[in-house]
Amino acid sequence: MANTTIYDVAGAAKVSLATVSRVMNNPEKVNPETREKVLKAIKELGYRPNAIAKGLASRKTTTVGIIVSDISRAATSQLVGGIIDIAQKYDYAVKLFSMDEESDKKEVMRRVVAEQVDGILFLNDELNPEEMELVLNHIQDAQIPVVLCNACYEEKSIPSVAIDYEQATYDVTNKLLSSGKKKVFFATTTHRYAINGRKLAGYEKAMKEAGLEANIVRTSGDVSINTLHFTELLKNNEIEALIAVRDSIAVSFINVAISAGYKVPDNIEVVGLQNTKYAILSRPNLTCVDCPVYDIGAVSMRLLTKIMKNEEVTENNILLPYRLVLRKTTKDIK
Repeated sequence: MANTTIYDVAGAAKVSLATVSRVMNNPEKVNPETREKVLKAIKELGYRPNAIAKGLASRKTTTVGIIVSDISRAATSQLVGGIIDIAQKYDYAVKLFSMDEESDKKEVMRRVVAEQVDGILFLNDELNPEEMELVLNHIQDAQIPVVLCNACYEEKSIPSVAIDYEQATYDVTNKLLSSGKKKVFFATTTHRYAINGRKLAGYEKAMKEAGLEANIVRTSGDVSINTLHFTELLKNNEIEALIAVRDSIAVSFINVAISAGYKVPDNIEVVGLQNTKYAILSRPNLTCVDCPVYDIGAVSMRLLTKIMKNEEVTENNILLPYRLVLRKTTKDIK
């Protein structure tokens, strides 16, 4: 069976992935009965461990798996930059795995586990709670240390590093409301991602406390799609300010608004919730809540290192500070 994986062996032998790994690398640590059962499954299935697996017991290089949704996104590339800078200090090898909306989540995790990485940094912020549970169950079954890097999950026992997205969005919404704005809109994605859900919760909380109606626009990161959405939005609504979950979406809105004859920020103020390169490339420059994604990546790598080395971890869920960076798309908030 050419494509047999360690998953198949574990299933046939009715043991954990960790037990299969021990049989291959430290057989003396497995009781004879279990060892024979695993070896029989390996033989019958024709399983051939990859080079990394065969050398696992003797190799000195620690390998970290990074699971991303889309490496081309500005925030993701900055996160990976922070991770790699710290990984190089520890002389770690890094493997990158892609898991987008269309991916078979189980199959991706089979590949990750088959590579027998020593730890996993999970960067994908685009999974719904059910998909996150499936992925994390696979990781836990394989007994691989994992840290959620700028990704959200309700289970606090899973180590994570991020910012408080709900509080950050609540704060910036209140700043717009305090400056006299009432018709504040919120642009998020059609697909309900966990982090975007927290940003939305912060916006809705601030609007509710102010006794105002929440105005939520669900769109896409695809410019060809959100241009149509924003064109219709401007035709049918009076908008004083707009907050966008992604800087790229905020910039798309600015472009549509300017093309429609609006002045930013004189007619409409706009805020992004990332502070990526798009904030500086936009004209006018975009006001943003600064999510320190490089630092999140670096801190995540340090936290994973502690877990892999069985060192004491005093804080399991780390929230880094954020700040508001004022630029040219706002004029009244301070």
